[in-house]
Order: sequence, then structure tokens, then C-alpha cells
Amino acid sequence: MTLRPGGPAATAVEAVVVGVVGAALGGAVWGLLHPVLGVVMAAVAGVNGVICGWRHVYPWQRWSGLVAFVLDSTWATVPVAGGLLAHLVAARSRASRYEPSLSRRHGQHVYRGGLHFKKGFALTVGNVISGAGDVSRPRRRKLITDHEAVHVWQARWFGPCYLPLYGLWAGVGVLGGVLLWLRRGRNEPLGTMIESCSYYTNPFEWWAYSRDDLWSPPGLVTGVGWRNAAVRPLADVRVRRYVDSD
Repeated sequence: MTLRPGGPAATAVEAVVVGVVGAALGGAVWGLLHPVLGVVMAAVAGVNGVICGWRHVYPWQRWSGLVAFVLDSTWATVPVAGGLLAHLVAARSRASRYEPSLSRRHGQHVYRGGLHFKKGFALTVGNVISGAGDVSRPRRRKLITDHEAVHVWQARWFGPCYLPLYGLWAGVGVLGGVLLWLRRGRNEPLGTMIESCSYYTNPFEWWAYSRDDLWSPPGLVTGVGWRNAAVRPLADVRVRRYVDSD
């Protein structure tokens, strides 16, 4: 039997292989801590592998695809488990609208709708990006490729520490926002000050907004937060790579 690239047979084979190998990796790594944990994480990695294989998510032709798969199946299975919940939410809504153009061989799943908490804001959990909106608009598309995709890799690099660290900053930021609001004479809306301290100045968001060449972001209260961008914008990085390749 000949497997036509992208055909039903090839898709099924990729789903099975990625699912089985992912489950084996997850079970082997997390099983070192506890057998039950190994079984649970094997299940998470296996389901993730099947979904990613079926949708041709991992770009196997690049080293980053293999790294993404290994991290998602081992170190980053905790945020990936959260991503599976985002898949469930998306599956329950016809308005979710999976976006293959930003998912297939991009190392992530992108939904135009799905799980999100604030209008106009996308939400990334594990390797799943929800609330992408109208990605036919260049600015919205850049939000996914240069901001939300950064969160996908943050979750991979920081693994089980990512969500606790993000949440800890957000929680402390609420208190810090209230205190700063009082210190500055209550001149700004309290909600805006809290959002600036708990969300915009979060190091993970600072990193992502900087990559998107949007530091400082429009919603940040003037004089609050980091003065300069954390890293170079991805657009500049791509231009440099293109120039160096010539």
C-alpha cells in the first residue's frame, strides 16, 4: 500500500505512531517519579500525540518539530493536559473553527474561537491557542505567530513550572496593583492598574509582547512596568536570518 502524503492512510499512521511514541516517552519519564504518575502522563502524552499526528501539527522537517514533540510528551505534559481541556471546550462549540493554516506543521493548534476569557484577547494553554479571531487580518495573524506562539514555547521550556509561575505573578500583581493605585492617588481606574501589574508586567507577557514588537502595549498604564523590551522582535530576527542566508 502506498501512503500518499496528507492522505487518510498517512494521516492515520502519523496519528498512531506519534500517539504511541508520545505515550511511551511520557510514561517512561514521569514513571521515574511514581508509577501512577507515569500512567497518567502516558495517557496525556498519548492523546496529545494522536491529535497532533492526526492534524499534522509537528513540523518534522525541522529540528524544532522533534524538540516540540519530545517536550510536549515529557517535561511539558502538565500544560499539555490543560491544552486537552481547551480542545474539549472547542469541540463543544461550532464557533470554535479550527485554523489549519496556523496549525498544520506549525507545532500548535489554533482555534478562531474556543476557550478565552476576554473579548479580543487570545488564550494559550499548552500547545493550544484559542480565541484567535479573524486571522485573515494581518495584525491578528501576527498576534498568533509572534505572541501566542511564544507562550506555546514558554510552556514547553518551563514545563510544570509554567502555569504556577504565571499564576503566582498574576496573584501578587493584583495586590501590587491595588497598592500602586493607592500610592498614585487613585488617578487611574483600579481595574486598569490591576491589569497592568498582574497581566502586562508579567515576565511571560513582557517576553511575548516584546517578541510581537508591542512593548509597551496600549493597555499598560504609563509609567508602570518594564521600561524596555525584553527581547528583539521576531520580525527583526526573521529579517536577520534572511539576510544572513543570502
